[in-house]
Amino acid sequence: MLLPVEAQPLLAVLLPHFTPPTATRFVVLTAAAILTTGRRTVANLLRTVGALAAGHDASYRRVLSAARWSGLALGCALTRYLLDHLVPAGPVYLVGDDTVDGHPGRRVYGTGRHRDPVRSSHAFTAGRYGHRWGVIAVLVRFPFATRPWALPVLADLYRTPEVSRAEGVRHRTPAPLACRLLRLMLLRSPGRTFVFVGDSSYGTHAVARFCHRHRPRLTLVSKCHPDANLFAPPPTYAGNGRPRGKGGRLPKPRQAVAGLRPTSRSRLPVAWYGGGTRHVAVVTGSGHWYKGGHGLVPIRWVFVEDRSGTHRDEYFLTTDATLSPAQVIAASSGRWNLETTFQECRSGLGLETTRGRCRATVTRAAPCLFALYSVVAVLFHTLPADKRTGGVRWVGKATVTFSDALTAVRRWVWSEGVFPQAGADAAVTELPPDVRELLLSALAPAP
Repeated sequence: MLLPVEAQPLLAVLLPHFTPPTATRFVVLTAAAILTTGRRTVANLLRTVGALAAGHDASYRRVLSAARWSGLALGCALTRYLLDHLVPAGPVYLVGDDTVDGHPGRRVYGTGRHRDPVRSSHAFTAGRYGHRWGVIAVLVRFPFATRPWALPVLADLYRTPEVSRAEGVRHRTPAPLACRLLRLMLLRSPGRTFVFVGDSSYGTHAVARFCHRHRPRLTLVSKCHPDANLFAPPPTYAGNGRPRGKGGRLPKPRQAVAGLRPTSRSRLPVAWYGGGTRHVAVVTGSGHWYKGGHGLVPIRWVFVEDRSGTHRDEYFLTTDATLSPAQVIAASSGRWNLETTFQECRSGLGLETTRGRCRATVTRAAPCLFALYSVVAVLFHTLPADKRTGGVRWVGKATVTFSDALTAVRRWVWSEGVFPQAGADAAVTELPPDVRELLLSALAPAP
């Protein structure tokens, strides 16, 4: 096994979902994906580990294209490990977002032209050809970091209407895909409560209705449309005619804010992205969000004005009326950690560099790279302090980043996994310390 002994507890949770031959090859590919600094194609992974990958090269390609294992079961096992070891008690904060994985080719499964959130702005929409992934991540606070890390656990591929029509299945937009993943989290994690945080794509009436239906265990925090239709609850049925579905109309969030003087807005410090605080002015209200044919959903909305003037005004909503405005804003700011995860998956783990074409490879390769981010973070957290070496340092840097974690885990795998398996452990140990450090720095460069 190329992964050292500290990785055995995590492997013990993941490997039972494979047959023994597939499990061995999966561990080799996982270690190679950590060590590789270029593209994460199977050929490049095998080139990194060389003769340590026993068997024919085609058997490693079949792990993604033909082997019988479930990515959802693997994601649920990883989720269970994270909740048991990193979030053992209290509510679990989940963040959801989608990202576009550029993948060229005319015969690649599931590709389409999507809006690229990285290159787009409010005034300009940039399209990109490839795959669109909806990702659910767990927010985890590590003692070595000042901000929570978003660790991906579940990912689902958005199919374009053309792909759905060709497969004869119902087309699902990102919001229903998120509801399906959240339902899976609820089923596989009984007894745990969740707070799901999403952007405006997930702040829909359907997602709010789903979270309200599971309100004992699931709460939604998302952006709110300033012109949402809010009503009072329906009056008591008088016994004549059809019961009313809603009460009187309430002011829309935008109208309620416009009707108040700026001096009447509450001012308070709130937790902000990056682990800091920011002073904001807030206005809050409540009502029942109505959509024709789907009934009412009780929500609480919060208007936020940044007093420093660096961020635009925002409206947020939550399906839990007991949450304070500060809690809603703090939860919403935690969603931006997932954007950092996407960027680090591209720069450090080779997202968008896979070249699979068939359905099985496409639907497994990118989710495995998302999960590899969580695996690297867990392994770095498991390492003793004296093995967390090789990180990138510069003047003013005061916290650990994912590049530090990936570099330390790479050095650890080379020193205690690869070198002993290759029979070079004794030779490397006898090297002068400066030469050994130079060798590990070349083998495990920072992304």
